[in-house]
Amino acid sequence: MNNIQIIHAGISYLQQIQELSRDTFFETFHAVNTPENMQLFLDAAYNIEKLSNELNDRDTAFYLLLADDEPAGYIKINFGNTQTDIKAKQGIEIERIYVLQKFQGRQFGKILFEKAMDIAKQRGALFIWLGVWEHNLKAIRFYQKLGFQAISSHPFWLGNDKQTDIIMKLYLPQNAE
Repeated sequence: MNNIQIIHAGISYLQQIQELSRDTFFETFHAVNTPENMQLFLDAAYNIEKLSNELNDRDTAFYLLLADDEPAGYIKINFGNTQTDIKAKQGIEIERIYVLQKFQGRQFGKILFEKAMDIAKQRGALFIWLGVWEHNLKAIRFYQKLGFQAISSHPFWLGNDKQTDIIMKLYLPQNAE
């Protein structure tokens, strides 16, 4: 893998975002959830209408990571009132950051996170926050290594199963200008 690109994914990338969203979520969580709840969630969260609305939302941005022109992962960032919990003008939310399993271990998650950091800096954000499933220990360790700290939690429905997401926050260094 020599050619890594991150591209802003608008509505013309709907099919790729849908496929990548469904595939990465399934890979990450199917072994620890029922098939019925997985299917209910995938159908609700990643249907064409919902993703179209998200891709067209001016306060949401999707970035697709391509490895040798093959979709390998993506990030979804929310701003302003599009943020799901902390609707702070001075913050941004990483709602989704996923990398296909066959591309994991290549620092692609960190590359996507660095893209979010660049955007946060451009927008003058004071912090980045996200929610992560309490049992996704690999992701929690990843975010802790990046400097995130747990600040609260909220319920997350996966189909008919009420789960808990840990809310994590990272304060950004402020420019001394």
